[in-house]
Amino acid sequence: MKAIEIRNKYLEFFKKHGHTVIPSAPLIPENDSSVLFNTAGMQPLVPYLLGEKHPSGTRLTDYQKCVRTTDIDEVGDNRHLTYFEMLGNWSLGDYFKEESIQMSFDFLTKELEIPIEKLFVTCFKGDEDCPRDEETAKYWKRAGILDGHIFFYGKEDNWWIAGEEGPCGPDTEMFYDTGKPACSPNCQPSCDCGKYVEIWNNVFMEYFKDKNGYSKLKQKNVDTGLGLERMAMLLQGKETPFEIELFAPIMKKLEELQKIDIIESRRIVAEHLRSSMMIISDGGKPSNIDRGYILRRLIRRMIRHMNKLQIDLNELSTLIEINVENLSEMYPDLIKNKQLIKDVIIEEKDKFVKTLSHGEREFIKEINKLGDNKKIPGEIVFKLYDTYGFPPEVTKELAQENGYEIDLKEFDELFKKHQEKSRQGADQKFKGGLADQSEETVAYHTATHLLNAALKKVLGSDTHQRGSNITADRMRFDFNCDHKLTDDEKKQVEELVNKWISEELPVTVETMSKEEAINSGAECMFIEKYPDEVTVYSIGEVSKELCGGPHVKNTNELGRFKIKKEESSSSGVRRIKAILIKE
Repeated sequence: MKAIEIRNKYLEFFKKHGHTVIPSAPLIPENDSSVLFNTAGMQPLVPYLLGEKHPSGTRLTDYQKCVRTTDIDEVGDNRHLTYFEMLGNWSLGDYFKEESIQMSFDFLTKELEIPIEKLFVTCFKGDEDCPRDEETAKYWKRAGILDGHIFFYGKEDNWWIAGEEGPCGPDTEMFYDTGKPACSPNCQPSCDCGKYVEIWNNVFMEYFKDKNGYSKLKQKNVDTGLGLERMAMLLQGKETPFEIELFAPIMKKLEELQKIDIIESRRIVAEHLRSSMMIISDGGKPSNIDRGYILRRLIRRMIRHMNKLQIDLNELSTLIEINVENLSEMYPDLIKNKQLIKDVIIEEKDKFVKTLSHGEREFIKEINKLGDNKKIPGEIVFKLYDTYGFPPEVTKELAQENGYEIDLKEFDELFKKHQEKSRQGADQKFKGGLADQSEETVAYHTATHLLNAALKKVLGSDTHQRGSNITADRMRFDFNCDHKLTDDEKKQVEELVNKWISEELPVTVETMSKEEAINSGAECMFIEKYPDEVTVYSIGEVSKELCGGPHVKNTNELGRFKIKKEESSSSGVRRIKAILIKE
């Protein structure tokens, strides 16, 4: 069964069970630079899991485009992907365990026709925070899961939470028995030998964790996720996702073009090309920071492995064409954005070719300093990598060609520290974004609406938000503007925001169609990517915007607004950094 067929079956199945199909959120979160990419279907839905009313109701389903960046260096093996698609269905205070489990069982066994004997499930074994989930096990048995196919594990396996704090709860995971021999008599779903592959995860989200521990949410939710590429691989009897139809044409072309046969390099080129194309299509651009750096890293790693395969880099245009043709049924935007994708990737390729040339010169300078020492310190290898973007594999090859060896142990230690910092940064990005619904971030979120309205008053109605970044300590707000704000303009903006705060304006929300929202004058970016029904937040008569929430109930909760800095963000875009002072 092809991936597109699995996606369509999934959405149609849940639609028949009363779910509204909502569009995939873009890979790059709108108006929120605090997270690099959308990493799961639930990420754009956190406000609704916490109690905000979703305009499309209490039963939702979708496919979500996702990028996860922590395993980029693992891509090339037989399973890791940077870009993937997640299918999901949600109950926002509607059904709970029994109905969720029955629907999951029916979809797997009736729609996908997976034999019952191939299905294994896991449940939460319980601890001091939450009791053993015998209820879930009972519903699985009632649905038809065989005796001996249900296992209980602890929080490390069967508990889900977004970050360190936030909505959470026990989950139940579904596994597919591949038929491979067991690695031992004790082999079971928790084993990573490859016999059992996780295919679906249903989170029963009824708790909220904060610094004081666990408390009950005001509503019980169900949050699920099914990896499309993995499911397609299993149903098609393939060993890796690189053999399914989403990758087969590009893998075949790479095999034709290569002069050296390296399967890991072909996988890296195929995976990173698809990931880069999807990020660019959703508005990403290469840079030296945050998500732009991730895109740059993907493209450069792809180029490096094309070089290892000895594929002419001018073939990039052909490879992009093949992917657009092959993936356009699932992602029609690729057709519209094809030229943009080509321009960005080829420009980045040209820059990287220069980087390689520069790196080779720096390499020669460094080894000339070593004298008779024929062992290159790992510190030099890391410096070439971290400062000049010069790949360590290339350094190793050049070292061998010149009669040197490199201190891999020292480099590995430095590189592990670098990776750990990167992972911590990525975790912090998520923690500081949608998963953080503290009073402080909610206040800053609301204040961005007032700032947007004030800028329109002072600079003109064609001023619009271009991005924001909110933490519990401050707000950062990007907007289009062709000049540095004068002291008087900053003062006017600040005074307007504080005037509206002092007026104790109510913050109200209503649901309406997109057309009604536009006609009402609501501020909105990327209107075409919103569902048919939208939520519109109004602050008195001052501000009206499409937004997912959450917000304070009244502006008197905000405190005093103070601009700390105004600066350039990029060409034609200015940035304001501001704080709220509670008095």
